[in-house]
Amino acid sequence: MDSEKLRESIGKAWATDVLPSLSGLVEIPAVSPAYDAAWQENGQLRAAVEHVRDWVAARGLPGARCEVVQLDGRAPLLFVDVPATPGATAAGTVLLYGHLDKQPPLGDWSEGLGPWQAVIRDDRLYGRGAADDGYSGYAATTALEAVHEAGGEHARAVMLLETGEESGSPDLPAYLEHLADRLGEVSLVVCLDGGGGDYERLWLTSSLRGAVQATVTVRVLEASVHSGLGSGIVPSSFRVMRLLLDRLEDPETGEVKVPEMVVPIPEERRAEAAELVARHPDVAVPRLPVLPGMRRVSDDEVELVLNNTWRPTLSITGAAGLPDPAVAGAVLRDRTSLRLSFRLPPSADAEAARAALERILTTDVPYGAQVEVGEYMVMNGWHAPATTPWLASALRQVGDGVFGKPCQNLGIGGGIPFMEMLGRRYPQAQFVVTGALGADSNAHVPDEWLNIPFAVQVTEAVAHLLDAHARAAGPA
Repeated sequence: MDSEKLRESIGKAWATDVLPSLSGLVEIPAVSPAYDAAWQENGQLRAAVEHVRDWVAARGLPGARCEVVQLDGRAPLLFVDVPATPGATAAGTVLLYGHLDKQPPLGDWSEGLGPWQAVIRDDRLYGRGAADDGYSGYAATTALEAVHEAGGEHARAVMLLETGEESGSPDLPAYLEHLADRLGEVSLVVCLDGGGGDYERLWLTSSLRGAVQATVTVRVLEASVHSGLGSGIVPSSFRVMRLLLDRLEDPETGEVKVPEMVVPIPEERRAEAAELVARHPDVAVPRLPVLPGMRRVSDDEVELVLNNTWRPTLSITGAAGLPDPAVAGAVLRDRTSLRLSFRLPPSADAEAARAALERILTTDVPYGAQVEVGEYMVMNGWHAPATTPWLASALRQVGDGVFGKPCQNLGIGGGIPFMEMLGRRYPQAQFVVTGALGADSNAHVPDEWLNIPFAVQVTEAVAHLLDAHARAAGPA
């Protein structure tokens, strides 16, 4: 394959074709179903899928078939099937994964920027979903095109872009079952929903955490009463909630106490964390906007990496029943609700963790208060399989030829439900979980942005991996 022609093709496609259409995708408010109860009526998820489908269909990939698939009551997805090139020798299918649903706008964006407004400044494309990860389908398609133009090869490739990832991918099992015969035997998975600590090399995700989210409501009264009348007689719902939270997490250390959420950390991942800190101290731990004087939970950076990738953590991400301080009267409130978000180790059983959480919160409740637990989102984590020789060699070549620096493995604190599902379904497949997200790309928060030159390099890397896979002798 002509590497120079490949690079030229990809750069031209991004500049003239990808960015205009990707900008149009940013402007579609395709909020994930978990954050838009009326997503079907609003039609924005469908609009996003059709927008990308029309672009892919117009590209003229030889033999490609593009189809919007939507099962009853489920969020749609885009399914693209591209036949293998004549010279491909590898067995199986390459599955290229991404998602088109987006997080909500969340907060105030900077002047001149907005969640549904595509803005290009200084090689950055701003807007919700640009980096997480609307670009993925465009990168995958462009990589396949460039392989053809540069005289390379690729095995049969299937692109699957879902619209429920930000909601925990609840519909994906049904779609995987529905599409099982059409997917075939997947031998390589390329996921472009990841990233790393900088924009200087290809970052490879070695593990992803799972999650359990739930809304917990504590009720102590049938109706709120004057605090002068009721306090000291009936415990506040907040105090009962605080006692329940102490069952789940040590308030001094942050250690999660739920046994089902804790697993032994594999020695190879401990070694990987130590290597990451030694080689890349500036990016091993995400650079966060910590306030002056605020301390991190540990001074040991290896432990911080493990905390963020292999240990369970609890975040309180929402609340109800608490009025704004400016209008908070002298009231003993009848209830308090909190949204609990646990990040789980990659190998923890998320359903077992969910069941344990419910049991702990609803058993022997202080003062006999009423506790309701619901609105669950449950997601298993993922642990990468060992890398085969052909892929290890290809990744070394990508590091040298595309980035000029070796690829780097790292664990990720977030999760991608699809990876665990595919890992169970295709245990012999190789996985390349990577992407253009950087630690400062602002995914999920205001001012999300995509590093355009880095996304172009990631696209080039994918093209090389497709060609290397196609030339691997026999099963991957």
